[in-house]
This record gives sequence, structure tokens and C-alpha cells, in this order.
Amino acid sequence: MNKNLIAFVSFFFIVAAFGQTKKMTLEESVMQQYRAFRPDQILGFQWIPGTTKYVYFEELGKKLMVAAPNNTKGKELVSLADVNATLVTQFKSFWGIEWKDSSTFILSDGINYYQYNYVSKRGSLIAKTPETATNQTLNSSKNIVAFTEANNLYYIDNTNSKVAITADTNANIVSGQTYARSEFGISGGIFWSPKSTYLAFYQKDETDVADYPLLDITETPGKLMNIKYPMIGQKSEKPKVGIYNLANKKTIFITPNGKSDSYLTNLSWTPDEQFILIAEVNREQNDMSLNLYNAATGTYIQTLVNERNDRWVEPEHPAFFPSGSSNNFVWMSEKDGFQNLYYYSIDGKLIRQLTINKFVTKSILGSNDKGTEIYFEATGPDATNTLAYKVDTRGKQTLLTKTNGTHTVLPSYDGKYFFDEYSNATTPSKSLLLNASLTETVLVESTNKYKDYTMGTAEINLIKSADDTTQLVTRLIKPSNFDPKKKYPVLVYVYGGPHAQMITNSYLSGANLWMYWMAEQGYLVFTLDNRGSENRGFDFESIIHGRLGVHEMDDQMKGVEYLKSLPYVDGNRLAVHGWSYGGFMTTSLMLRKPGTFTTGVAGGPVTDWKYYEAMYGERYMDTPAENQKGFDEANTLNYVKNLEGKLLLIHGTVDDVVVMQHNFALVKKFIEAEKQVDFFPYPMHKHNVGGKDRVHLMRKVLQYVIDNNK
Repeated sequence: MNKNLIAFVSFFFIVAAFGQTKKMTLEESVMQQYRAFRPDQILGFQWIPGTTKYVYFEELGKKLMVAAPNNTKGKELVSLADVNATLVTQFKSFWGIEWKDSSTFILSDGINYYQYNYVSKRGSLIAKTPETATNQTLNSSKNIVAFTEANNLYYIDNTNSKVAITADTNANIVSGQTYARSEFGISGGIFWSPKSTYLAFYQKDETDVADYPLLDITETPGKLMNIKYPMIGQKSEKPKVGIYNLANKKTIFITPNGKSDSYLTNLSWTPDEQFILIAEVNREQNDMSLNLYNAATGTYIQTLVNERNDRWVEPEHPAFFPSGSSNNFVWMSEKDGFQNLYYYSIDGKLIRQLTINKFVTKSILGSNDKGTEIYFEATGPDATNTLAYKVDTRGKQTLLTKTNGTHTVLPSYDGKYFFDEYSNATTPSKSLLLNASLTETVLVESTNKYKDYTMGTAEINLIKSADDTTQLVTRLIKPSNFDPKKKYPVLVYVYGGPHAQMITNSYLSGANLWMYWMAEQGYLVFTLDNRGSENRGFDFESIIHGRLGVHEMDDQMKGVEYLKSLPYVDGNRLAVHGWSYGGFMTTSLMLRKPGTFTTGVAGGPVTDWKYYEAMYGERYMDTPAENQKGFDEANTLNYVKNLEGKLLLIHGTVDDVVVMQHNFALVKKFIEAEKQVDFFPYPMHKHNVGGKDRVHLMRKVLQYVIDNNK
């Protein structure tokens, strides 16, 4: 790791002692981090299409304000009361508005879709969808709504009539919904073409996918709810991409060029609507082809980009078209070790590698109206940051955000202005406008919402990983009354898996507020982003391939070694807690590194990877037939005899991500080994515990640690 990777290597999140009069409750720490303690921000910021004006909300979304870069003092554009009076509606806020044009916006209550023109002060109903509708998606012109109902796809046309695109009576044929369990960056299943001539959609055949039973206890008697859950190595769903022509009301289908269970991902339309680009990934996930298809016929034309890797290839972003008048596109790839931007012509010719960074590009934010500049967010050299950059089509790169931290940037439609909202270790939140010269205008700067509370400190440091070369980021939260002469127990909070980063250069350093509460109970709370976690490049993340848990544990043990080197740490009172992949890590550390921790709390843990879903699991572990040694090595059920100390297992009873079979199988093994463990279910909760029940969850977790870490 670059020695300058951490710009805040040893900062302290400090709250002035003066005025610290309140003790935060656990309830406050769990429920109010993003409510009462939410920093002052510009709410609902959106650029108005075709202009450099912008809107935002006041009075909790009941007033829509308008301003401009040359006049940032906002004025009321329209009140919610006026809109409701015109539309005869009862909207509670402007949250979720979409712009149809420079004077018209769309509001929806999830069923009904309305348009309102703030110039004429008139509005109307666009579409009324059924109450059972889901996945509603507006077309680009914002006048047609497509949606799913049960397993079929429909839309409401301009006459407010319901039109069926599919009419499958077989419930195993599902159209218009997300598929592949939302892996590969998939977040929806409906894709309107730019001019709304066509509607593309995912269709999946789940006939061969096994049913998995979940128990609904709210009925008498209890009722089984079957979900489709393709486990590792078992039969999976078979995808198609449908293309519906609104003019002739006919659908053609695209199927994988490879095997029937290959993945069709990252769908995008060319601006002229002539072509569709689809990234096809084989079941093994080591070969990806970005394929070009004729939109009118569905005919395969050619492969534009092909990537292979012995570990995995994981496209997560569709092709991006900088210009509405050109089919040249930008493709994101980490084939050189870091996610970078590549500029291609529609015939698959590489025009230029736009970025050659030794850090991770996270996403493309947009482009200017000429298509000559692309805006993107990336970590920069310090992986804890999220910064914004621009690069032109010649490859000239410019940093837009000058302050280290975690930035959210929205470029104006013409690319002449940028809205930037960020936080860092010492800044709760700051909202800015940047012009083309990157001159800043401050809109809002938040006060410290914790100033009246007793709060501890967060210290960020670097340590070497188990390879004795790679540097890892750590976070240590200390109590407000920290005394270096005392010995403190430690709670290690762990995740450790792919696509997650626990420590960021943001306010509170990426920590949950309950961690600061725990520190006030006389604890140190420690977190380490081990190899395998995200935003450090492909080699850093993919080292875990085929051996989940091994390198992650080795790095976590280096964290333990570091903790024990600190004179104020009680090395005999270490506890560990994590959820999901963190639950897998918690059980692994308790069972494969016995005696290290006195206490463990594992929530929703993967215990045996053969019970996990194919899309994620086969990427990282292959299949048992291909990697039985790796599955046996990672299987926590094989180590139950090693348990020392106290272990609490927690699971939501209708978890559809990490199914409860994981914990049941582990508990059964503990019983057979005559080992005592604690188990606590959360009835009718899925993969995590939300709402007011989350307070109960965190009290259960933290009290268990306090009671047993002795």
C-alpha cells in the first residue's frame, strides 16, 4: 500500500469537552444516527433538466425550493399544499420526484403517477397501476409506466389502459424482475430504450431451481412460503432478455450464446436505439463477453470486449454512452488490476484507455452535454476516500474534489457546475457548488450534532497484513474518559468479505453510532479491513478465491496481535461480533482460532458455503465438485469441537439471503459434540433485523458481550 494511502493515519475524532453533558442511550445510538443526529444538508438536491437551476426541499419535503449557482439564495418554487390542491392528492412530501422536462415533474404514491407543471400550475394523472403492481419503471419520456404483477410484465399506455407484454401461466417463468439474486450490479429488470420505442426486460426460467421453504408464523396454522434459491453447484435459473416493440406489440428474445445458465448482465441501449449491449458471464464466472445485438431482431452481431481471469470476472456496470449522438461507449474494467475506464467504438475497437489509475474507479457520474468529458467517482490514492474526477475523451484527467473525504457529486447537465456534499473525519457534512474553474460556493456546513453528548474518539492506523507487506487500515474507538494507564476489554467488529469497506474517511470514520455507545461502557471497539474487502484493487480482493476465511482470518489475527501490543488493551478480554459474512468470520475465528476470543456473537452467519446461493458463492469458491478441499476448509461445522468461550448465534427466521439452515446445521453439530452454545431467532425478520426490533437486537448482542467477556 502506498505510504500516503491514509491521509488521516492518526487523527482523532474529537468532541470538545465543554458542553458534554448528556449520556447517549443505546436506543439513540441505534435509531437516531441518521435521524436526530443527521447532519445539516441540502435535502433532495436535483438539477432541473436543460438548465443550471436546481431544486431542493425545505420543511421536511413540504416545500420545493429553487436556486442557481449565480444566486444560491433559494426561493419557493411550489408548495406541497398547492400541488395537492391541484392534483386532488395527499402527498406527504416531495421525496422521490422525477423531472419530465424543465418545467414539469412527476410524483407518485407507488400506485398513481402524476405530472405537475410549476409554470402553468396545472397537473394530471399519467397512470394508475394496480395495487399489486411492483417494479414500476417510467419510460424516458416520463409518460408510460411499466410494471410487474405476479410473474408477468405490463405497462399503462397513454390512454391509461393496461397492456400485457407477457402472459405466462407458468409461475416459474418470471418477467421484468431483477434476476441473478441482484449480483453483477443488477438492480432492476425493466429497461426502456432512450426514445421509448422498445422495452427490454429480463425473463428468467426458474423451473429447475429448487424451492426453499420459509415459515410464516403469523397465520394459524403456520404456512410455508417457498422461495426459489439456487444453491452452489445446483441447477440455476435460465435467463433471456426480451425486447418488446411498442408499435407492433411483438416481443423477440435474446438467449445466452454460451450455456443456458450463463448470466446476462449489465444491459444497455445505444443512444440511437439500434443496438443492445449485454455482458454475458459464464456460470463459472471466469469469462465475460460484452455482446452486441440488433435491437429490432435480437440478432447477435459481435463480441465487443472479452475478458478472462482464473479467479473471476465480475462486470458491475453497464456500458456508458457519453454522447447522445454517438454510439461510442465507455466500459469499466479491472483487467489491469484496478477498475479503470476504457473508450470503445461500437464496432469493438478500443479508442483509448481513458484512465490508468492505480486506484479504484467506483462509478460513472455522467458526462457533459457534448460528450467530451466523463465524470466519475474513485478512491484516489487513499482508499478510504471517495473523490470525484473528470476525464476527457483524450484521456486528460482532473481531480474535481480538492478535500479528502467521502464525496457525493452531481454534475449539472452541461457539466459547468457540480454539486458536492462530503464529510470527513473532522467535517460532519459540507454542501458546495463548484463551477468550471472548481471555485467553491458553500451552501450548508453542518454543526456537530453530538456536541452535547459524551463521545469517545476514533483513531485510524495502518498495520501490516499477514503477508508482512500489504498495509491494512484499522479503526480503534476509545471511550471519552480513556485512561492509557488502564487495561480495557475489546470488541472486534468484523465483516471481512468482498464488496464491503468498514473504514472510510467520513464522519465517525464509517462506524455505527452504537460502537461509540459501547466505548462509553468501558470498551475499545476495533475494526480492520482485511484482504478480501473492497476498494483496494483486484489482487487485494481476489486473494480469497477458493479459500474463503483463510487470509481474512490471518489478517484479523494480525489485528489481534496489534491490539495485544497496546499497553492499555486487556489481551485476555477480547470479543468478536459480525453479521452475514461477518457472522461467518466470527464463527470461523471462534472455532479455528480457539482461545483468542472469550466471546463471539454471530448474526446470520454462513456456516457451510454449499448452502449459499450460486451467483455469489461460485464466484468466490467455485463448486464442491471443483473445490471440495476449499469447502471443507471453510466449513465451520468441521471445527465445533474446538469451541472455547461463549458463542451466541442469531438468525432471522425468514432470512432469504443466508437461509436459516446454516445456523441450524451448526447448532446440530454443537449438540452432537456436546458443546453448549446460545441461539436466538428473530421471528419474521429477513437477513437483518430492522425497525424498532433493531434496538432489541443490539441490546442482545452488546449485553451478551458485556456479560461474558470476562
